[in-house]
Amino acid sequence: MSVIRRWGRSQAKIAMAEELRTAAAATTTASGGPTPIETTSSDGRKKWTWPSLLRWIPSSTDHIIASEKRLLSLVKTPFLVEQVNIGSGPPGSKIRWFRSASDENRFINTVTFESKDNDSPTIVMVHGYGASQGFFFRNFDALARRFRVIAIDQLGWGGSSRPDFTCKSTEETEDWFIDSLEAWRKAKNLNSFILLGHSFGGYVAAKYANKHPEHVQHLILVGPAGFSADTDMSERLTQFKATWKGAVLNHLWESNFTPQKLVRGLGPWGPNLVRKYTSARFGSYATGELLNEEESKLLTDYIYHTLAAKGSGELCLKYIFSFGAFARKPLLHCASEWKVPTTFIYGYNDWMSYQGAQEARKHMKVPCEILRVPQGGHFVFIDNPSGFHSAVFHACRRFFSPNPDNEPLPEGLTSV
Repeated sequence: MSVIRRWGRSQAKIAMAEELRTAAAATTTASGGPTPIETTSSDGRKKWTWPSLLRWIPSSTDHIIASEKRLLSLVKTPFLVEQVNIGSGPPGSKIRWFRSASDENRFINTVTFESKDNDSPTIVMVHGYGASQGFFFRNFDALARRFRVIAIDQLGWGGSSRPDFTCKSTEETEDWFIDSLEAWRKAKNLNSFILLGHSFGGYVAAKYANKHPEHVQHLILVGPAGFSADTDMSERLTQFKATWKGAVLNHLWESNFTPQKLVRGLGPWGPNLVRKYTSARFGSYATGELLNEEESKLLTDYIYHTLAAKGSGELCLKYIFSFGAFARKPLLHCASEWKVPTTFIYGYNDWMSYQGAQEARKHMKVPCEILRVPQGGHFVFIDNPSGFHSAVFHACRRFFSPNPDNEPLPEGLTSV
C-alpha cells in the first residue's frame, strides 16, 4: 500500500499558507520560553517537535516534504505524490537496503503526472547525486504534454526512506540502488517505460537497464557519471594527488566525508552556504535561462532540506567513485553488453565529457546517439529547459512519429 497525497498548484499553495500559520502559532511556556509544537508527520502520525530555530540542524523529513510542496507549487500540471512501499524484504534477505533491526518498510517518494492521452509512453526520471526529483521542476509541465511522467527520489535521498547505509563494496552499493528501483517498479506495476537518469542517476539507470532490459524501452542518460576509470586521470590531477592538499582531500574522500556532512556540521549556518551555492551555480555562473527570484528561493530551501537530512544514500560515494569522480566499475567496460537503445544528452558546458559516450558507442550493439544542448551545463534541464525538452522529444521520436528516421534534428541541438 502507498501513502498518497494529491497536489496541484492551488492545493500546494494552500498547504504553504497553512504551514506558515502553524509555525506562527507556536506557543510559549509561562516563563516565556518556547514549547514543543504538536505536528502531523508525513505518514499521518502525531508527534511533538521543537521549533526549527532551537535545533542545531534546522531540518527534518517533514521539512523535506513541505519544501517539496512549495517547489512543486510552481508546476501547473496536476500531479500525484505517493510514498511507494517497497517492503522490508523477505526473511533472511541478504539485500543490504532491506536490513534493519526493526524490519520497517521502506518507501520511495514518487511524483506522477498523468498524461491526458492514455496511450502516452511513460518516462521515469532519476535524479543525480546530492539531488532529488524536485530538481526537474522546470521540466514537468512540458514533458507531461507528451508523456506520463514519473519522478522518484532514490532510496536514501529526498523524501524517500533513509535507512542506515551498510554497504561495504561497489557491488553491494550498486545493488542498493538497482534492487530498490526494481522493487519500486514491481510495486508500481510498471512493465515497460523510458528510463531517464541524470549524472549519478544516469549511472544507476544504465546499470538497471543492463540488469533488467526487458522493462526499459529506451534509455536516456543526461550528463551521466561513471564512464571514466581512474586510469583516465589527467596528469594534472595525478600531480595534485601527490601534493599534501591532494592527499588530504583523497583521505577525506576515502573516509566518506560528503558535502552533506559539511552542511550538517554548519548547523544553522548551513542554509546560508546552500544559498550561496544556488545563487552561484544557477545565477552568476549560469549560461542559459536564469532562475527567477521565486524559483531560486524555493529551490534553495528544497536543496538545503534534502542535504541536511539523515545521511543514507549519499554514503555510496566512495564505493562507486574514486577521488576525482572516476568510476570503480566504469560503464565503458560493459558497453558491449548494452541491450537497450540509448540517447546521451549533454549541455555544451557540462563538466562531464561526451567523449566517454563516444568511446562507449564504438562498442555498443544497440542504436545510440549523442546530443548536445547549447546554453547548458551539467544541470542542462535547469539551465536550458526548452533545449533539453527538444532533446528528449527527439530521443523518443519513435514513440510519436510514424517515420522517426525522417525526423530532423531540432534547431540548436548538435549530434556528435
